[in-house]
Amino acid sequence: MATPARTPRLRAWMLEGLTDRPGQHAQSGTAHEGRPWWRVMCLTGLDYFSTLGYQPGIAALAAGLLSPLATIVLVVLTLFGALPVYRRVAEESPHGEGSIAMLERLLSFWKGKLFVLTLLGFAATDFLITITLSAADATAHLVENPHLTSTLHGHEVPITLLMIALLGAVFLKGFSEAIGVAVVLVATYLGLNVVVVAVGLWQVATEPHVVADWTQALTAEHGNPFMMIAIALVVFPKLALGLSGFETGVAVMPHVHGAPDDTASRPAGRIRGTKKLLTTAAVIMSVFLICSSFVTTLLIPADEFKAGGEANGRALAYLAHEHLGSAFGTVYDVSTILILWFAGSSAMAGLLNLMPRYLPRYGMAPHWARALRPMVIVFTLVAFLVTWLFDADVDAQGGAYATGVLVLITSAAVAVTIAAKRAGERGWTIGFGIISAVFVYTTAVNVVERPDGVKIGACFIAGIMALSLLSRLARVFELRVTHVELDDMAQRFVRDTANRTIRFIANEPDRRDKAEYRDKVEQIREDNDIPPGDDVLFVEVTVLDPSEFESGLKVRGEVLHDRYRVLTLESSTVPNALAALLLHVRDATGQRPHIYFEWTEGNPMANFLRFFLFGQGEVAPVTREVIRAAESDRARRPHVHAG
Repeated sequence: MATPARTPRLRAWMLEGLTDRPGQHAQSGTAHEGRPWWRVMCLTGLDYFSTLGYQPGIAALAAGLLSPLATIVLVVLTLFGALPVYRRVAEESPHGEGSIAMLERLLSFWKGKLFVLTLLGFAATDFLITITLSAADATAHLVENPHLTSTLHGHEVPITLLMIALLGAVFLKGFSEAIGVAVVLVATYLGLNVVVVAVGLWQVATEPHVVADWTQALTAEHGNPFMMIAIALVVFPKLALGLSGFETGVAVMPHVHGAPDDTASRPAGRIRGTKKLLTTAAVIMSVFLICSSFVTTLLIPADEFKAGGEANGRALAYLAHEHLGSAFGTVYDVSTILILWFAGSSAMAGLLNLMPRYLPRYGMAPHWARALRPMVIVFTLVAFLVTWLFDADVDAQGGAYATGVLVLITSAAVAVTIAAKRAGERGWTIGFGIISAVFVYTTAVNVVERPDGVKIGACFIAGIMALSLLSRLARVFELRVTHVELDDMAQRFVRDTANRTIRFIANEPDRRDKAEYRDKVEQIREDNDIPPGDDVLFVEVTVLDPSEFESGLKVRGEVLHDRYRVLTLESSTVPNALAALLLHVRDATGQRPHIYFEWTEGNPMANFLRFFLFGQGEVAPVTREVIRAAESDRARRPHVHAG
């Protein structure tokens, strides 16, 4: 007997905050909201800084002896490419939407929606692979610890799944203290890495033969320094994992503390704080990337980086155990495991910020997708699937991760280039254009070298496209008008007819001359036996952007040819606009209005597709169906006539 009582409570808990769109807290721009930028940087750093757990090992596998040189190229691109781009993104999109929102504004209609869905597919690739790859590498650090190898080896997949499940559980609970936890984890992890890197550099300095052996091997393998630099320029795209974190940096922007004079449209204090966040994180990470790649390449045998080697996916942890002892190494492992596990939180936050912003607004997700907890469950289940498919292998997921990161950074570079051009900033346009070209090259090389990454991204895109279109198809008969506003003339028309039968004639505006309205009235009266003395109002809908799912409805009244009263509406779809108007008039007057249509000529299926894609088509039956879906009481539905 208790089950029925529990079920509503469970549903209410799952859908808590459903009416609040994600990111809404970012709109107010008041100074008391948010936290200091350096604390929010630690939330971003969960993703960005935690890549030190696997980046040096992946870099060594990808570039070999040239890893330090290729890393320097990557750092130059980070500081003089990605950083300026995302500082501009923070200015142009200060509420956490990122470069996707900038590009969305450039395109309209279905091509804009499909383009955004494509970028969301790569964003999903980036963020979801962040969750699974970080959890897999946390597992690797756990399993490869000398005290646990014999016990946990061979159980990597279930351990990784458990870590992802725990991360999902944190978000289901609420995740309100995430930034405080992030500060502790990041400070501890970076402090331990300072020790490991410093000891590694001291080891290199006290053993000069290490550098000599490395330079000799480089010369033997690649020839002169110019050839080394050229090869480093070619192979550095394989190190693209070190560019992660920028998209997350702008995604968490709503959490940054603003200034007293911030406004919703221009939160200048929040923008300044986010720029400091991005710059500081990039500088810290750049120093660590160069130093870690240098010491790991020089001090770790090449075979240890390969699959099955003790440094595979955990190069700095290998040095911690090797040069600082088992006790310190275990502490380092614990810190690395925790930050890698919790790194998925910034990625999950990015997903929960991006997806509900777009898909429900496009009608391409169920209404419950605006609630956070159901989306957490969905993303967690998808992460389970990815982990199972990749067998919790860090190296296998690197290509997909790098592809997602690079596509998003490239799109951001293109977006800020266009923004600079529109603003008439010639110097910035040229600069951002060059950066865009470099990232296009980097992305292309990465795709050629690791096509599995773009294949996985394509799977995410195809999945999002298919589910989005199916969801929109399932919701096609929803009443998609958020509110109805009548101007003074339209309100007067409705009041004048409220004391008798309210009759509307749906008219597709053509020439809008006197003959058009006269002929239409005569035809409708004849087809429907309307008495000659009864008043009629014309209703005309102009379709603006048929790809939009929800919108408000503004109704304007006008008198044409000194005789015909016309209500004009602008909407994304004709039937939904008409249904919303009829229901609004019913509620305002207490009468059930009548509306009269001509039957639409042509194939019904083709007309339905016209309605689905372009907001027109088989108007009469679709209007009636929208009304039926919105009003369950048949006795209260407006009348729909077709003749």
